[in-house]
Amino acid sequence: MTRREGAIGVLMPRDIPARHIVAFAQRAEAHGFDELWVVEDLGYRGGVAQAATVLAATARVRVGVGLLPASARNAAFAAMEIASLTQLHPGRIDIAVGHGMPSWMRGVGAWPKSPLTLLSEYITVLKSLLSGQLVHHDGQYVRVDGVRLHESATPAAAPPVLAGVRGPKSLAVSGRVADGTLLAEPVTPAYVREALGHIAPTRPHRLVAYNIAAVDDDPTVALTAARPALEVVGEPDWRPHVAPLPFRDELAALRSRCDSPEEFTRAMPDEWVRQLAVAGTPDQARARLAGLFDAGVTSAVLTPVGSDCLASLDSLATVL
Repeated sequence: MTRREGAIGVLMPRDIPARHIVAFAQRAEAHGFDELWVVEDLGYRGGVAQAATVLAATARVRVGVGLLPASARNAAFAAMEIASLTQLHPGRIDIAVGHGMPSWMRGVGAWPKSPLTLLSEYITVLKSLLSGQLVHHDGQYVRVDGVRLHESATPAAAPPVLAGVRGPKSLAVSGRVADGTLLAEPVTPAYVREALGHIAPTRPHRLVAYNIAAVDDDPTVALTAARPALEVVGEPDWRPHVAPLPFRDELAALRSRCDSPEEFTRAMPDEWVRQLAVAGTPDQARARLAGLFDAGVTSAVLTPVGSDCLASLDSLATVL
């Protein structure tokens, strides 16, 4: 199997030691990964600052920010940051915007009454500003009165703006206003097909899929490494991810009778782990990626596991 069905990327761990950020990015590029994605999770690091750092330290790899919470960033000032990155590193930046985790956004007083309305308004205005348009928008949440990026600050080509969302209504918003959709892990081919049904794109639309990943010549070692990172899949926010799967009821029952997330992941059958992660030998991982590409994924992003992020990155590169 060739790997040209789609792009293969890697996610920089949110808790990576600061001293390893540049090394991780440069090693990902040297290995030949097509994309490198950074995250903006509350309490960790800012997505724009990370993206600027790794773009400056690399020459080829495409860098994605996944994701910026719409309720926490003014659209006009976000456009300025994104436009700056695009001008400095043309053709190498992707931006995903989303609701943000509800608990995080409530924790900073930024959860809106209508997240869907906010996201639709935000992406529409952001894309218009990045295209150099003069924007007047008096929305429920986003209000921009006669703002335009200066000619000197407007990128020659606007970068793609993706929506990082889950759930039917949010996916439909992405299909209407965004250039693509970012699906957080776990992403299975069944989830991809269901998500695309809700997105219902009428024009070219990228589909980026995050997945927990562990690769080893011994498949048991890979499955064991991936298990701990799957503890979230039984939580309510992740129901859309597992709803299309034939074992969804068994998974819910297992989660309900386990006293802790650790017990839950230890008790998962190996077959569930194989479907919920890209885990196994290099050939098994390639077959899993092929299934995602066949289902409609355009970029498959592997999330390393374990305490040694650079070693994990090296093992993931064996699928390339």
